[in-house]
Amino acid sequence: MAPKLILTGFMATGKSAVARAIARRLRWRLIDCDERIVARARMPIPEIFRVHGEARFRAIEHELIAEIAAERRRCPQCGKPLPAVVATGGGAILDARNFAALSRAGVVVCLAARPEVIARRVGPQAASRPLLAAGGKPVRERIAELMETRRAAYARAAVTIDTSDISIEEAADAAIAGYAEYAQKSWAASA
Repeated sequence: MAPKLILTGFMATGKSAVARAIARRLRWRLIDCDERIVARARMPIPEIFRVHGEARFRAIEHELIAEIAAERRRCPQCGKPLPAVVATGGGAILDARNFAALSRAGVVVCLAARPEVIARRVGPQAASRPLLAAGGKPVRERIAELMETRRAAYARAAVTIDTSDISIEEAADAAIAGYAEYAQKSWAASA
């Protein structure tokens, strides 16, 4: 298995911030899927949704995840796989193909938070979040509804961390510990 620590979870659970903290602490390469999608499409995510629709966004996301999962960078000196921390978008693992590719590439860690915490974190930016704006419901109700539809997909992660009441650094600690424990068990079982 390539040494990737892959963060997933609902919006505003801290995926990008926690990924940056982990990458900084471990001196690993950081791959932020949303940033790469924006660069590839040359427009912000809400604009991709507005102009091309969610289906096009998901197609770009799938293509990118396939590339990330297949990437096998190695250290030029020792030849060992180079580690990376990957922050996915909130809906990335809803596609079973994406989840399968990511779980083969590393350890999938799901960040979670209570709906009221997510609503507070999203705050006034809720209107710019295409999936929250859809449906015409109050933000907290829409968050709970989306979380329910995604529950089974998120439950497939190897490790789950609730970030509702912890700092970014504490979430990074928990993700690193969960990754190490799961990786150690997986690698020991395959040996």
